[in-house]
Amino acid sequence: MRLEAAALRLPGIRHGFFGRPGGVSEGVFASLNVGLRSGDERARVLENRRRAAAALGADLGRLCIARQVHGTGCVRVDAPWPADCPPEGDALVTTRADLLLGVTTADCAPVLLADPRAGVVGAAHAGWRGALAGVLEAVVAGMVAAGADPASIVAVVGPCIGRRSYEVGVEFRQRFVEQDPLSERFFLESGEGGRPRFDLEGYCCARLARAGVGRVQAVGRDTAAEPELFFSYRRTTRSGGGPFGVQLSAIGLEG
Repeated sequence: MRLEAAALRLPGIRHGFFGRPGGVSEGVFASLNVGLRSGDERARVLENRRRAAAALGADLGRLCIARQVHGTGCVRVDAPWPADCPPEGDALVTTRADLLLGVTTADCAPVLLADPRAGVVGAAHAGWRGALAGVLEAVVAGMVAAGADPASIVAVVGPCIGRRSYEVGVEFRQRFVEQDPLSERFFLESGEGGRPRFDLEGYCCARLARAGVGRVQAVGRDTAAEPELFFSYRRTTRSGGGPFGVQLSAIGLEG
């Protein structure tokens, strides 16, 4: 399954937000699991990655996925790397037309960005920690350093855990409000016992807009609420835990 965002249907840009259908993995990893550290069979994961890359017109060896650590590190990608030896980072930027930038998620927000006029694309993995720490600003800064104009950047927040599914603690909300009192607006509802629910998608959109991004869009899909279409860490945890798969979001320049 591959979703496209209208905002990224741009000349010279290829992209996709992939869900869980369409791969070869089995059991809890069924079926398009792309996580090499998930516990799934390596050969199946690589075949899933190959299928996703092929859907975007690229070879598996051109798909660049970093080792994500919920941080703010941004990697300028000038050449592909071996799948088993990725650099550490939660944001990627390139001007190379023969590469695909990929991020993996299972409730965190995948963010794909492009400035087609400058020939620069970016991708970011934005969980709450990374978003709060500034990973979205980091990927925008990385694109600007590569020649992009913030006002010309288009950014799309892909499928992630939705507000209705994301119940958090009061102390969680306090971290955001202490950094920026305006963050209170992303905790608009309460769950059982008055626990707030967090709008990760909306928060990411706001941070991108504040970073000067010219156009920001969200796909509006809740990974935790659609088990047939998306992997979800939160849903797996609520069901008793255990291993879980991750989905891929990727973007590249057409060469």
